[in-house]
Amino acid sequence: MARMRKKSDLPQKPCATCGRPFTWRKKWEKVWDEVRYCSDRCRDTRPKGGDTGGERGQRRG
Repeated sequence: MARMRKKSDLPQKPCATCGRPFTWRKKWEKVWDEVRYCSDRCRDTRPKGGDTGGERGQRRG
């Protein structure tokens, strides 16, 4: 039986747009290094220029 991890034990990083910290999610386990934004709203409102998209194409509902 798999042990549950406490949310406080999961990795965090600051959002590139709003600067607030967000926590690792299961759907990001393979692309965690590429994830830069905490939400679709922050990704849509990101500053223009110099951004390659990061997790673009990783949206899976």
